Amino acid sequence: MTDKPATTDDPSSNFDAKPDAHAYGRALRGWGVNILVSDVTACCRFTAEVLGIQTRYQDREFAILRHGNADWMLHSDSTYDNHPLLSLTAGDGIRGGGIELRVYGVDPDAAVDRAVAAGYEIFQPPTDKPHGLREAYIVGPDYYIWVPSRAPADS
Repeated sequence: MTDKPATTDDPSSNFDAKPDAHAYGRALRGWGVNILVSDVTACCRFTAEVLGIQTRYQDREFAILRHGNADWMLHSDSTYDNHPLLSLTAGDGIRGGGIELRVYGVDPDAAVDRAVAAGYEIFQPPTDKPHGLREAYIVGPDYYIWVPSRAPADS
């Protein structure tokens, strides 16, 4: 992905190879998100094309994404082969219900245009909200609701 190796201390860079799981895990701090997905590639494509999110590392079963100063992870179902969470998502199980994945600082109007062009469903078009943000609700892979938002331009 890049010509130089990267570490979690170099957030502007991508990893050239899958990071050592033990070292990467021990370096994580604060709050984190891990999304269990049926197709890592499809989710990375959606987040990059529609939301402009950086993919720091990706393979068939795992990805590290970054927006702003936050990393989060995607894991494929196959990486959770004996995990109890799979009982909720297997077959017709639930995915994405009740959670909003909010991506701040992303133009919702432009994200909706890209989503429509790529064939994704718009759950709610861009709207100025009472809390001061303009946001849209886009249905991504596995029915997760992605909410690009930013403060409306001053008029």
